[in-house]
Amino acid sequence: MKAVFYEGDKKMTVGESRPVQPEEGEVQIKVSHCGICGTDLHIYHGVMDHRVTFPQILGHEMSGIVEEVGNGVENVAVGDRVTVRPLSPCGQCPACEAGHSHICHHLAFLGIETQGAFQTYWNVPAYTIHKLPESVSLKHGALIEPLAVACHDVRTGQIEAGEYVVVIGGGPIGALIAMVARQKGATVKIAEINPYRIKLLQQLGFEVVDSKNDDLEKIVYAETNGAGADVVFEVTSSKTGAQMMTKLLRTRGRIVIVGIFGQAPQVDLFQFFWKELRMFGARVYEPEDFDQAIALAASGELPLEQVITNVYPLENLEQGLKEMEGGGNVMKVLLTCS
Repeated sequence: MKAVFYEGDKKMTVGESRPVQPEEGEVQIKVSHCGICGTDLHIYHGVMDHRVTFPQILGHEMSGIVEEVGNGVENVAVGDRVTVRPLSPCGQCPACEAGHSHICHHLAFLGIETQGAFQTYWNVPAYTIHKLPESVSLKHGALIEPLAVACHDVRTGQIEAGEYVVVIGGGPIGALIAMVARQKGATVKIAEINPYRIKLLQQLGFEVVDSKNDDLEKIVYAETNGAGADVVFEVTSSKTGAQMMTKLLRTRGRIVIVGIFGQAPQVDLFQFFWKELRMFGARVYEPEDFDQAIALAASGELPLEQVITNVYPLENLEQGLKEMEGGGNVMKVLLTCS
């Protein structure tokens, strides 16, 4: 029974995971797989140290099997195959009272503010549990959380069949957004600069623009008869992406901000006036997005297996983080935790 602890300053330590009796309202999960998220990489780089308690077990993109349930837990049983919606809202702030608990003013994130899933056993509140059908492997179950992000993003963007969509950034989240948008019937164009990811996305059947060498704006307008894209997803958190997103849109087009900008970017607000553009923020997910993600995974319509580039044992977490840090031949890295 193992766990990997983040100790600050890029130090990761492999240690023991001792099962703790689940408290009232809690569920103990034997973790099967856990994905390395971009947020985990940010924590590894030290930029989120103010949110963690050392030593910290990271990880939240997971799947597993229920090992034990605490008192008062209903509708979850030992042996259930599950994933976790890793949000802990306060339930009392204006956002929660308005029914928007996923953007709670005091939201805690399991695996950041609390101990996470990079361990053999993980105790979580029962309300975070989503059951996985037998048709979804535990390996793919670890992709449900990022897929739920993509479902929330596409739902926020109000994508309809026949629309022309551009995804700026072809990393794991961008790839999943593209899959969900395509499944909705949209024509999807992805902008990416990483050669490995470009090739992988093309193998998944997407048209990809190498935005480092090709004129993305020219291509979009040529393919839309001069109209521009219906929707643009900005997933890169980059200055270039923020500048490009308004250039690509048709009149009354929509922007969905998915990337997390550490600094306020320069945005061409004139285009919002001139074209009557609309911009939406999209943060994490709601329960219905998890339900949709599970249904999509169960349908077999999405090529989820192909976005998984490496599966390592839990003690190789640091290796996976360094591979992601290098930005090379990697898309999604999973760890086996038990």
